[in-house]
Amino acid sequence: MHTALKQAVFEANLALARHGLVTLTWGNVSGVDRTRGFVAIKPSGVAYDAMKPEDIVVVSLEDGSVLEGRLRPSSDLPTHLALYRAFPSVGGVVHRHSTYATAFAQACRPIPCYGTTHADHFHGDVPCTRFLSPDEVAGDYEGGTGGVIVERFQDLDPEAFPGALVPGHGPFTWGKTPTKAVENSVALEAFAKMAFLTESLAPGAATLPACILDKHYLRKHGATAYYGQEGARPGGRHFSS
Repeated sequence: MHTALKQAVFEANLALARHGLVTLTWGNVSGVDRTRGFVAIKPSGVAYDAMKPEDIVVVSLEDGSVLEGRLRPSSDLPTHLALYRAFPSVGGVVHRHSTYATAFAQACRPIPCYGTTHADHFHGDVPCTRFLSPDEVAGDYEGGTGGVIVERFQDLDPEAFPGALVPGHGPFTWGKTPTKAVENSVALEAFAKMAFLTESLAPGAATLPACILDKHYLRKHGATAYYGQEGARPGGRHFSS
């Protein structure tokens, strides 16, 4: 019934592990079919090397009830659902505890944009949310985790900033597909590491000037984008040579 999306989410989870972004079972990828109103997500606590496509759990986007699957969905499911409901353009969500991005989250710090690698993917610093309150932790903790991300994005475009850090917890990223969400995770971890090393070499280093930040972000994204090949990215101008 949900074979195509389950396969896509299965492959995206394996890609997350293949890129070295998960330790043990510390990570999960989901995908959404908005037309049919369901979400497919990694099962809770299942090792990546033991997981099969049929293990992916399918739930209702509306209320999270299980529609297909014999295993329990990831415990982070309510966070994923909150992001899908708040960000209509998102088609895939990733959470993991990769080393450098998680270090910034544990330091309760945004990841500063020091260079063009970062600017190619995020139009500025990677935002960091507030801590959840004691009442939020005692209540719907995972749903509240999604809530603080959504709250942080009241004045931010989730397409221009395809990820966030939750203090003391770790990074969440998203994209138009599960594959794109994983790609954004790979990129975020890379420039989190670069930022860490930059600050180690040059404490107080200046962030990227706005004109360079804008140039690198906009040449890959938006109506005037010109990076890449025709048909390889949505929108923007296409050139035949």
